[in-house]
Amino acid sequence: MKLARSVLLLLILLPLLSVSCTFSNDKANRTSSEGSEPKEEGLQSLEPYELVMAFPTFSNPKDMQLVEDELNKITRKKINTSVKFLTNTATAYVQRMPLLLAGNEKLDILVSGFGQYYAQVGKGQLHPLNRLLNDYGQGVKQAVISQSPLYLEATYVNGESYGVPSIRDLATDYGFIMRKDLAEKYDIDVAAMKNLDDVEAVLKILREKEPKLTLAKSSDTTIGLYFERIWDNLGDNLGVVMFNDENLKVVNGFESEEYKEIVTRLHHWYKAGFISRDAAVSTIGGAAEVKAGTAYGYLAQMKPGYEAQESKASGYEMVAVRLMPPTSSTGNITGLVWSIADQSENPERAMMFLNLMYSDPEVINLLSWGIEGKHYVKVEGKDHVIDFPKGVNVINSGFQLNMGWMFGNPLLSYVWNGEDPLIWKKLSNFNRSARTSPVMGFSFNPDPVKAQILAATDVLNQYRIAFETGVVSPNKLPEFNAALKASGLNVIIAEKQKQLDEWRARFH
Repeated sequence: MKLARSVLLLLILLPLLSVSCTFSNDKANRTSSEGSEPKEEGLQSLEPYELVMAFPTFSNPKDMQLVEDELNKITRKKINTSVKFLTNTATAYVQRMPLLLAGNEKLDILVSGFGQYYAQVGKGQLHPLNRLLNDYGQGVKQAVISQSPLYLEATYVNGESYGVPSIRDLATDYGFIMRKDLAEKYDIDVAAMKNLDDVEAVLKILREKEPKLTLAKSSDTTIGLYFERIWDNLGDNLGVVMFNDENLKVVNGFESEEYKEIVTRLHHWYKAGFISRDAAVSTIGGAAEVKAGTAYGYLAQMKPGYEAQESKASGYEMVAVRLMPPTSSTGNITGLVWSIADQSENPERAMMFLNLMYSDPEVINLLSWGIEGKHYVKVEGKDHVIDFPKGVNVINSGFQLNMGWMFGNPLLSYVWNGEDPLIWKKLSNFNRSARTSPVMGFSFNPDPVKAQILAATDVLNQYRIAFETGVVSPNKLPEFNAALKASGLNVIIAEKQKQLDEWRARFH
């Protein structure tokens, strides 16, 4: 599946900054002054350097080496650097990250995060970026800040950044998505839906007309990540800050009226047959359930282009409505960032390459779509639109990473023929318009309450999915919250509040 996107030209297109000064590979020789501007003549004195770049993939394209070779033609010319790819499939990559960052092998830049960003920073495994961004990464800074300055601040730990997000969907919205054929068959105007009451009215129709189909799960529960639009989960949902709370008080979200209202509604849906009897234990959901012929749709967090993505995944054309506006919290940003490994022998050169990946369309399109003429061709008469060359398709192409969203700044990349030509403009507007968490940039250090978090997490695992698939009556909420408190939730909340107050005093 192509995750191709449309290009938004000139929005943040910046001239690639030339480089200055001579650098040895010795870490001790990093003395450039903050904010200095690179100079063109500095390129001539750069020593050759091989940079190791680690990132996850969904597959192992046979032409990966060809793309690497083509990339090196560009990077040798522009920053006297060759790049060596170090890849693993996504699951294996996450498992390998601790070994990669142990410092026992050569590594310069990597995709970090995956829920481990702050732990990696705490262990000293990621190199501080502020000076490097100022000296050699202005293209990176401008690309991220153009979406929102808060998206860069979200990566700060004590005022220092250790990773920069790719310009992907840095926020999420939320809504209802269903099969278009069923919506048309039963005259359901999905676009007219405004809230969960409207969703419920549609579920009643579908229950009557399509009794063998139900509302699928997403993200392990029927309601999906609904509550991520109501509160900042501070990493684990064990003590949260409501989005509308200017006082930044850490509370137990599972005791809130909002939570009670939703699980009460879900239990009603479950009893009415809108939700599958085995929802709490089912291991599939979303597009997979629609594809399997057991569901007509689902509630989910979304982004621009979500309908097209889910249509491809499910095998049915899908239509969707947004019920809540886009929101963004720290986790949206730090879940996947580009970092420089602390063991890098030349972090300056690593940042020069990152700058290319965020500001140079030639580099971005090569990493995203491969080699022009071999893996794609430009469509005549359509500006910045590409398609497969004659005889090449999604099956036999030698380079279908399907990860264009990952490589720096995809806003400068081509769009595949047949896809929304405005997708990147829509995505940028989406990011810019998102409501940001009131504690964006705050990171909780769990070390003082590790034992309590472990115990409370066990309680969450025992109760939460059952409530959020409607299987359990809301009458059980007092039992759930009593178990959370017995596990040490109040201790966790007090520690989060203490750290949050300290953070607020220092940076606000």
